[in-house]
Amino acid sequence: MPPVLELSQITKRFPGVLANDHIDLTLNEGEILALLGENGAGKTTLMNILYGLYQPDEGEIRVRGQKVSIHSPTDAIRAGIGMVHQHFMLIPVFTVTENVMLGAETVRSGGFLDRKRAAERILQISKQYGLDVDPDAYVRDLSVGVQQRVEIIKLLYREADILIFDEPTAVLTPQEADSLFAIMRELVRQGKSIIFITHKLREVLEFSDRITVIRRGAVVGQALPGQADKNLLAAMMVGRQVTLEVEKTPAQPGEVVLDVRDLTVADDQQQVMVEGVSLQVRAGEIVGVAGVQGNGQTELVQALTGLRSPTAGSIRLLGQDITHAQPRRVTELGVAHVPEDRQKDGLVLSFPVADNLMLCTYYLPPFSKGVVLQEPVILKNALERIEEYDIRTPGPMTSVGSLSGGNQQKVIIAREFSRPIRFLVASQPTRGLDVGSIEYIHKRIVQKRDEGCAVLLVSPELDEVMELSDRIAVMYQGKIVAVLNAGEATKEMVGLLMAGVSPEGLEKPTTPQAVEATL
Repeated sequence: MPPVLELSQITKRFPGVLANDHIDLTLNEGEILALLGENGAGKTTLMNILYGLYQPDEGEIRVRGQKVSIHSPTDAIRAGIGMVHQHFMLIPVFTVTENVMLGAETVRSGGFLDRKRAAERILQISKQYGLDVDPDAYVRDLSVGVQQRVEIIKLLYREADILIFDEPTAVLTPQEADSLFAIMRELVRQGKSIIFITHKLREVLEFSDRITVIRRGAVVGQALPGQADKNLLAAMMVGRQVTLEVEKTPAQPGEVVLDVRDLTVADDQQQVMVEGVSLQVRAGEIVGVAGVQGNGQTELVQALTGLRSPTAGSIRLLGQDITHAQPRRVTELGVAHVPEDRQKDGLVLSFPVADNLMLCTYYLPPFSKGVVLQEPVILKNALERIEEYDIRTPGPMTSVGSLSGGNQQKVIIAREFSRPIRFLVASQPTRGLDVGSIEYIHKRIVQKRDEGCAVLLVSPELDEVMELSDRIAVMYQGKIVAVLNAGEATKEMVGLLMAGVSPEGLEKPTTPQAVEATL
């Protein structure tokens, strides 16, 4: 029996970039294939070719032994291929049924939509695969995990049997992630075949049947989970040995640097996103904020960095009130900010690397004398930072927008860390980065802590929070529901708090077995 899917010699070129270099890939029926690779390795390009969003320059695609031409997502669906994107393609004000049937409408006599018939089929699919979704619920009222189930149902409704999952657990709690993989196992048990892209090595080893690794646009190796480990896979991805465990000594907390009291922050629609939050961060410690994205973390960081004015409460930095301070004032007081969206809030993409490396202090000596920028000083600073922070760029005058995501992040890290700082706000500092870049940035954050800087780490990646933090604050629906010592917290405990279980409901368990007893 031929593989359910074969990609042969797939090649894709963009101006100056060979994104896919004669890639061969096979997927067998009833198999979960993990696709690993660094940022820019070519994984997403390859999947976009398979889903009809890009056209290959060379190569061919075969489904069940038959050559197919895929020029659009419609062609892909017709060939039985569906894709669950990392950012869901759902309309919040529509019901589950309306979202699922959109583009594949069921019509009854008279030309009216047959919502009842569509809902019945959704219920049947939901029951068959253990997806547990209410067809009449509005998407805006569903949790992220259930929204993802709706995306899966959309593909099954269209009878796709080759499913692509792009970073499927990026926005899920650990419990939701486990539930997703149980669903994926049920899908393959019933004959579906799955490719999933992830940078989480633990997931690859625990849940895949086979692993393919891509580096610099080419397949560099394959492995079976039972014959590989994290270190081997990381080395295959990056091309060198990578230290996966965060190496740090016990924290030595000093004076209170950040003191937040009863803080309330609203979003642009005046909806309260942060409600009555109180938190302290001391010099020489990392406090991690754990929580599923969308529970007020973004608005909290914006308030701390002067990008959004709170509606109530206070923020004090080293005793000074900065509750309503402007971003420049916050920066001048020694606050560094690594934003969650590096391209929108951290860089001017059309500017060269050299200019981005001094954006925070361009108006101060030595970069400026009065209103005149000192170009030789700016260039010298850029060359030093490029070498010190290993920024891979053709040169200091290269547009920062042309760099890879990892190197863009290094530009921000270099700019923020190379000036005197007392407080670091690192919001999703390794979002979308490969293991090599993650290793580098983690080391730099720990180094700042050891130099006496207070660090607030905000990340939806629970592994990252638990590995880096000295204390963990769990945020749910705009409130900090618990603050735990990192050495005493378990992943199961924090995951339950992220999902809304009250601290009292946990009965303060200290072992995974004790947590399981609360489920």
